[in-house]
Amino acid sequence: MSDITDPGLAEAGVRRIDWADRSMPVLRRIRSRFRDEKPLAGLRIAACMHVTTETANLLLTLKAGGAEVAVASSNPLSTQDDTAAALVADGIAVFARAGVDMDTYYRHIHQALDLAPHLVVDDGCDLVNILHTERADLLEGVTGGCEGTTTGVIRLHQMAREGALRFPVVAVNDTATKHMFDNRYGTGQSTLDGIVRATNILIAGKTVVIAGFGYCGRGLAERARGLGARVVVTEIDPVKALDALMQGYRVEPMAQAAGHGDVFITVTGNRDVIRAEHLTVMKDGAILANSGHFDVEIDVRALQSLAVDVLRVRAQADEYVLADGRRLVLLAEGRLVNLSAAEGHPAAVMDMSFADQALTCEWLATAAPTLPPGVHQVPESIDSEVARLKLASMSITLDTLTPDQEDYLSSWRSGS
Repeated sequence: MSDITDPGLAEAGVRRIDWADRSMPVLRRIRSRFRDEKPLAGLRIAACMHVTTETANLLLTLKAGGAEVAVASSNPLSTQDDTAAALVADGIAVFARAGVDMDTYYRHIHQALDLAPHLVVDDGCDLVNILHTERADLLEGVTGGCEGTTTGVIRLHQMAREGALRFPVVAVNDTATKHMFDNRYGTGQSTLDGIVRATNILIAGKTVVIAGFGYCGRGLAERARGLGARVVVTEIDPVKALDALMQGYRVEPMAQAAGHGDVFITVTGNRDVIRAEHLTVMKDGAILANSGHFDVEIDVRALQSLAVDVLRVRAQADEYVLADGRRLVLLAEGRLVNLSAAEGHPAAVMDMSFADQALTCEWLATAAPTLPPGVHQVPESIDSEVARLKLASMSITLDTLTPDQEDYLSSWRSGS
């Protein structure tokens, strides 16, 4: 049983999934091994993820490993309906349709959980949250899970601190390969791609205000500057703010940046980063975009209360007309602009993130029963293996240590 928009879109979805697969050589190698070894045989896996062509290749890898898989979308606007249809045709239960309301969004998560999973794969912690609050009857059968977003990891740590988390969850988001590729290079490119598709603006010459200078913010700042923007960074962390400053970016509080920014992008994992006091001083035509996981970083309700009219000016751009005549443009309803107005990260980026996910699921298949409830890191060997496979797919070779070098590094007796 599934809930998708149109099964007739499957053929088009297969073509697009295959296209993405061409840029995902690491996951393809893992899928080939999984098909032979069946490391996930007998396991049921429920996922809450963006239903895109890249995610499809991960889900097909888990299925190739012998798992029974069900997926719900982790964002009401990010589902690619043809991809969903292709997955259903390939035997994966999919509960996702583009543009659903919030009631349907949560119903889909419940339907994916009806699989009674052994393992869960989450983006944003909504599935794990519902497991603990509304579907606790299933917890006894869940041995472990993976989380792929910064927002989700933050929520998991909060659950763990309160003693609420009942099974081990691996923070796949925190691996070096995921941070490097997905957060930095992926978010940097795909967010600007979404903004340009939604608005067709010229980035060069604009003042782009980036809220948050973690890996995502760094990637965004690099790409925006590369396109000719003047970049302003807002931060609450003094170390990250200093890093931004030393990289040549202007660092200001949002209250100051709000008055002169042209484009505002939030990537913090927190709520109400752009609030009413900021909206009231923004210039006419300012563009608001969010690339954090949930639609809480921009206070959309405050924007609605300030507006006297709202106009849909482009497919993913709503113009809020304020009482004084100023117009503020909100993209993708404040949701993830890179997935709602574009196609998310390039497949070559997601290749590494989803390779991390696949190998972590394989590891959890045997390791989960030995792990205590809480947030765990991906074993370093998995991170290194993903990087090694990626380099191999790009025909890159590395130096190796000589015996003398190994002896030198392992001894404290050798001095200068």
